[in-house]
Amino acid sequence: MNHTTVVEFVLLGLTNSRHLEIILFLFLVIAYFLILLGNITVISITLVNHFLQTPMYYFLRNFALLEITFTSTFIPRTLYSLLTERKMISLPGCFLQMLLFFYLGTCTFFHVATMSFDRYVAICCPLHYTTIMNNRFCLQLVLACWAVSFLLMFPPTIMIVQLPFCGPNVMNHFYCDTSLLLQLSCTDTGFIEGLMFIILIIIIPGTLIVTAVSYGCIVITILHIPSSTGRKKAFSTCSAHLMVVMIFYSTCIYRYIRPAQRGGQDSDKVLSFFFSVVTQMLNPYIYSLRNNQVKQALKESMLKAFSSS
Repeated sequence: MNHTTVVEFVLLGLTNSRHLEIILFLFLVIAYFLILLGNITVISITLVNHFLQTPMYYFLRNFALLEITFTSTFIPRTLYSLLTERKMISLPGCFLQMLLFFYLGTCTFFHVATMSFDRYVAICCPLHYTTIMNNRFCLQLVLACWAVSFLLMFPPTIMIVQLPFCGPNVMNHFYCDTSLLLQLSCTDTGFIEGLMFIILIIIIPGTLIVTAVSYGCIVITILHIPSSTGRKKAFSTCSAHLMVVMIFYSTCIYRYIRPAQRGGQDSDKVLSFFFSVVTQMLNPYIYSLRNNQVKQALKESMLKAFSSS
């Protein structure tokens, strides 16, 4: 049988309605601006303020950099598609987007687990915090997040890139999704799908266990704080973190730790939008910018800027 080799894919996007596309375009512009503004602020303030040169802010700075690169893999392309109504993406472009999206997305899970572990050590083992979370160990944790993510995602990505695609070439999504790419291949992808499922089990539930255990220990420690004001303050911070973590993990688990639906479902796009845009928009403000130390550092920086001018 003769097959036509696919040279580009069609990304249907978030909606078929032009009116909704305009609304989504405006929302995404605002969301992307807030993501960039919040994370660049976090990176800048934690670099220049010597009071923020601690392990917690070191991890937050790396997390902010990760969020900028992660959202930049698909939001600009989605904005371009919404603005111009051009839904085509080249085969190499699709593969590159898939690689970067899932590599950086995997890094996000490991970074969240690392930050949870850092908070566990700080709150549950405060006397040993500086000894355990020294500069060398913090660097090793960050490098491990990037390296392990690469080792997990690289083999299946190479296999997917080598697959033949003969048509159809339409994906019901707003970025190049691995599961939909596998469905569009004109060869058996059972082995790759099984490998991807095992890797996702390691990444999502694996890091969730670390995060859940860390926050569980933190909550138990907070309950033993004698001061009601101290308990209330600690729970306020912890509950905000847990809210973002719960949204992120619940949407990812439902989206990826279940059998893929043929052709893609609209609900999958909604879930993907939540964990890839909404939670990324909230993260810098929940994790960093509502922190009193960061607020004070920002206030001091703005006062210096105004006084110098």
